[in-house]
Amino acid sequence: MIDRRRFLQILAAVAATPAQAAVSNRAHGFGKLLADKSRIIDLPVGFEYRIIARMGEEMTDGLLVPAEADGMAAFAGKNGRINLVCNHENSPGRQYRGPFGSKLERLDRILPKYIYDDGRGTTPGTGGTTTIIYDPVTGSKEGQFLSLAGTEFNCAGGATPWGSWLSCEETFSDPGRKIESAVPVQRNKRHGYVFEVSAHASGCIVPIALKDMGRFEHEAAAVDPSSGIVFLTEDRHRSLFYRYLPNVPGQLHQGGRLQALAVKGHPGFDTRNWNEKSSMPADTWMDVEWLDLHDVDSDKNDLRLRGHDHGAARFARGEGLCVADSSIFITCTIGGPDRLGQIFEYRVSPLEGSDFESTKPGQIRLVAESTRDSVLRHADNITMSPWGDLLVCEDTAGHCGLVGLKPDGTQYYIADNAYTDSELAGVCFSPDGKTMFLNIQVQGLTLAINGPWATR
Repeated sequence: MIDRRRFLQILAAVAATPAQAAVSNRAHGFGKLLADKSRIIDLPVGFEYRIIARMGEEMTDGLLVPAEADGMAAFAGKNGRINLVCNHENSPGRQYRGPFGSKLERLDRILPKYIYDDGRGTTPGTGGTTTIIYDPVTGSKEGQFLSLAGTEFNCAGGATPWGSWLSCEETFSDPGRKIESAVPVQRNKRHGYVFEVSAHASGCIVPIALKDMGRFEHEAAAVDPSSGIVFLTEDRHRSLFYRYLPNVPGQLHQGGRLQALAVKGHPGFDTRNWNEKSSMPADTWMDVEWLDLHDVDSDKNDLRLRGHDHGAARFARGEGLCVADSSIFITCTIGGPDRLGQIFEYRVSPLEGSDFESTKPGQIRLVAESTRDSVLRHADNITMSPWGDLLVCEDTAGHCGLVGLKPDGTQYYIADNAYTDSELAGVCFSPDGKTMFLNIQVQGLTLAINGPWATR
């Protein structure tokens, strides 16, 4: 079981400042990493990986595994199986790395109603999601298929408590012709939305853009299990931190309200710490309020700018999100004086989203801020581990690792991609906590990693 409460209790007791976290010793949580003879990924002694998906391979539906595997979550499936839903941050201008083949020779294997944007028959969206059926006993993949088709640049996302995956498009593009990578892309529909994919679908779902959740360059999503409110990040230098209040919890397609976080008493507060005039204090809880946003399905990519004008706080490229008991952890990949990344904690109000929320508002604080002495740089996807440490994927220059963050601020490597310049992404655990799944994005690999996790 994921020990979220333990992390929060120790974090509160230690109250490590971001500066302490940045210079903490480079301890190895599971011991020294060993060089991988196959040159895929380095892991500690006693751990092993299996490659369970590789871009370009034929799937059980006759389509091909798309490139750019990104955000991911594992769900309990039938008969002890694991349903692994994976995003693909792929461009429609790269058909040769998409599910339909370089000449779209496999496009007729899927009915048109399941393709969100067919690209006028020439450049359909090549992102979306795939679903892997994995047997943890045999360590084998029993099937894989496209589960969301015709979307693009599906980056991070997030799991819901009711058994679905929220796939987020990190783009803002309009219908019409546009040149991408020397390829003329034809779009039929607007992009920049969130799509909900059932973790138990047996094939492609009918794609429905959740327009009330806003049109912007979405990154991650996380659902507060108590209220059903969805929190959202945005991958821009001047981004907002959003929440979506559904009209009917658990039924996001029924519509709702989109809001942006503001720091109470500090309109337009800058959390990025790029200068001293508007710095985010270390380990200091700040009360928040939420501002209603209007025209959220805008023709212009200006939602964040309008939010700032009305007093919303600024964040430096909001990236990963994860739920931990009554808190949401947020990564910002270029926050801090050295622009090497930040991690925030948002403490959910017990009255979150209600008319009485202002009497006991939610709060936010800065947990960690990377410097040039940090193990962790450019934090991206994030999850809570079964042993109660945060695990963070790096998206940084050079080789990227998977870094553990202890409640006392200590940082340590769990895995290292020492062989390519690809970011790591999609870190998540099986429901029983025994298997970790991870993507090596540029190589298009999905790994299942086993080992003595319980020793931490």
